[in-house]
Amino acid sequence: MTTTGRLVVSCRDAPGIVSRISTFLHRRGANIVSSDQYSTGLADGRFFLRVEFHLPGGGPGLSELESDFAAEVAPVLGGVSRFRDAAATTRVAVFVSRYDHCLLDLLWRARRGELPVEIVQVVSNHPDLAEDVAGFGVPFEHVPVTRATKPESERRQLDLLCGKVDLVVLARYMQILSADFLDRIGVPVINIHHSFLPAFAGAGPYERAKARGVKLVGATAHYATEDLDEGPIIEQDVVRVSHRASVAELTRRGADIERTVLARAVRWHCQNRVLVDGRTTIVF
Repeated sequence: MTTTGRLVVSCRDAPGIVSRISTFLHRRGANIVSSDQYSTGLADGRFFLRVEFHLPGGGPGLSELESDFAAEVAPVLGGVSRFRDAAATTRVAVFVSRYDHCLLDLLWRARRGELPVEIVQVVSNHPDLAEDVAGFGVPFEHVPVTRATKPESERRQLDLLCGKVDLVVLARYMQILSADFLDRIGVPVINIHHSFLPAFAGAGPYERAKARGVKLVGATAHYATEDLDEGPIIEQDVVRVSHRASVAELTRRGADIERTVLARAVRWHCQNRVLVDGRTTIVF
């Protein structure tokens, strides 16, 4: 049997990186089938690489390959590198409040095999969507959150998820996660929110967008950090609208964009296409 593996590398740029990596893979019988790379600059730049390769059966496995790479190549490159089996499924927890469009889209795509994920848990601060989630056979946990109970609520969420998931997705979860939660959960957290030009923060964004005569509505998916809505951006998209669009139409079209942008961000993350570089990202 042939294993399809992935290798992603982030390090300081220097001559010979691609040659060193490709030679290492070739000598172990791996056949590179896809390769993307990017450098931030010739002088003191950062180098990013994503490689997919076929590894024939009977040779070294991915774990052995990773161990050899760590011993022979990684010390020379410095930076960060990781191997992953392309067939591996990402265990995902989805956080949601009352808006259901992003949650149901993720559940539907996961069930159809359109996303390389297993949604193992849905967590909500409201009970409203429990029946919808049950229809997909996914566990649903209602964890109420108030200002007074927020630390206790986050402890419950951490007890429920720590060590059991590889990714948390905020599918219109209308709560701010604390820096302590983001640090202790130990996995990336992806958030989705509406994105307008100009940006309308807070309640009733579509009503205010209509009042200002916006010509674009859109959405942004990004990694969550302790700085609200300022984490590294994974994906964005917009759709044109006109003065004829009602608030309901703006809301509907905005929800469509949110669904597709979030699904793309989750897919790309799980396919190891997103490399974080400080406050920005390289998406292959």
